Amino acid sequence: MRERKRRRNNAREVSGRKDPDRRLDDVHASIDRYYSATIARHGPTARGVDWTSAPTQKLRFLQLLKLCDFSTSFSLNDLGCGYGALLAYLAEHHARTKVDYLGIDLSAAMIRHARKLWREGNRKRFVVANASPRIADYSVASGIFNVQLEQPGDRWERFIATTLEQMSETSRLGFAVNFFDAPAPGRTARPGLHRTAPAPWIRYCEQKLGMKAELLEDYGLREFTLLLRRRKSTRHRKLFPLLRQ
Repeated sequence: MRERKRRRNNAREVSGRKDPDRRLDDVHASIDRYYSATIARHGPTARGVDWTSAPTQKLRFLQLLKLCDFSTSFSLNDLGCGYGALLAYLAEHHARTKVDYLGIDLSAAMIRHARKLWREGNRKRFVVANASPRIADYSVASGIFNVQLEQPGDRWERFIATTLEQMSETSRLGFAVNFFDAPAPGRTARPGLHRTAPAPWIRYCEQKLGMKAELLEDYGLREFTLLLRRRKSTRHRKLFPLLRQ
């Protein structure tokens, strides 16, 4: 009873706030259009969320979930959840751990597919939004920073920074994200994709957000994963005004 009341209070506090900065509306709209189109073409598959294959999709889940302590139950926000593929991974590899899961996606089409595949209940819910409407123990986001499309670089970096701050503010213990790595010397990135070195975002998360960063790389893909854990010496700060649809 006490836990349910706490969750309701968290949801009210987050959803009642508004962000006056509307410069990211175009970014959110372009992401929505792009992924609604991919799911329409390929259905609820790895290709439907623009990954090349199910094995690489699962490999990314493996890295992101190294953040979590599976020895006890916890709550999890899945930002950019798509059709809920992470739920299948959790059921396959961590069935003994109770996970209170919330999937969040900008695309209503993605959420419709997720709700068809997964019956919603007390520990499994989905919402169309650009940020989590609740605080959870952990948050993860797989691939949401990779497809820049025609967005200007400075606006895309603003989107990344804002999203990281939102994830920090809605995660009690920590959050995890991944990025495509910077191109090798002498090579250029494919148009429409965002590639970056780890250092700037490690510095941002540690200095701006007060997180402790762990870098995961060399796991067979040209990308890296950041595990961001809250420092024990710092308190969870007041909620950041979340962007909402």
